[in-house]
Amino acid sequence: MAAGEPAGETALGAEDEERKLSGDETDAIPDRRGRFLLFGSKKNKDGQNREQDYSSESHYRIVSPTFQYKMSHQRVGKCIIINNKNFDEKTGMNVRNGTDRDAGELFKCFKSLGFDVFIYNDQTCEKMERLLKEAGQPVGDAVAHGEEGMIYGTDGAMPIKSMTSLFRGDMCKSLVGKPKLFFIQACRGSEFDDGIQTDSGPPNDTLETDANPRHKIPVEADFLFAYSTVPGYYSWRNPGRGSWFVQALCTVLNEFGKQLEIMQILTRVNYMVATSFESWSEDPRFSEKKQIPCVVSMLTKELYFN
Repeated sequence: MAAGEPAGETALGAEDEERKLSGDETDAIPDRRGRFLLFGSKKNKDGQNREQDYSSESHYRIVSPTFQYKMSHQRVGKCIIINNKNFDEKTGMNVRNGTDRDAGELFKCFKSLGFDVFIYNDQTCEKMERLLKEAGQPVGDAVAHGEEGMIYGTDGAMPIKSMTSLFRGDMCKSLVGKPKLFFIQACRGSEFDDGIQTDSGPPNDTLETDANPRHKIPVEADFLFAYSTVPGYYSWRNPGRGSWFVQALCTVLNEFGKQLEIMQILTRVNYMVATSFESWSEDPRFSEKKQIPCVVSMLTKELYFN
């Protein structure tokens, strides 16, 4: 033992090292030394691979078909619109005036983007689940009443996850590696967003393996959920013009749907809903309220509708 070395350190160090090599741990501090190897490496003069130096002042933008979903088919996929307007009396839900306008605008938007679009009106929970099981390749879109984690069929509520889980990798092999998008226009609670005054002014190549992956991927990968509001809050709808979220989504898709990446599109939708809409009501409890959509993405590539 070297002079000054704490007793037992050598033995403990060996045990620690063995434990490190024995398996994965949760919540481990990530080793970031190899984070850029995904994008390739350069060889030095001796022929050895070395990581590219990304620490300089220069900025790099990685553009590769490998990092984009393949969307070059004549028909890019299937869009299912579930439009629930009328509900059984036992649910206590009112008629959703304006939802037909939403469904019609969504139909035109996704049709122009190359999707095969189907509208299903006033579906029970059982029917919603059945038609999604038969869907195969959807861009899901639910227009209905809801609360946090739940969405209403005409006869009652059901967990949103019970519908979306039908398209997990282990449940729907035909959609492994393909993007699965869900746009959900529904309340997620009963809170109001009063807003806050601001100081500023107004507001693919041959390596493509989507259909036949040769490596394991998470069963929850390649999903995107675009909710009309954040958890806990009301979602607003105008009886004449439709819901704020769908109005903004269709406006942005019509203008930029074939140019921008999906996250850019939805960021602009967030901005439009946040800045261009405010509730008005003769009842002051429901007036001057705001709303912000919420995007949850498990996509693994960039998505362009082009």
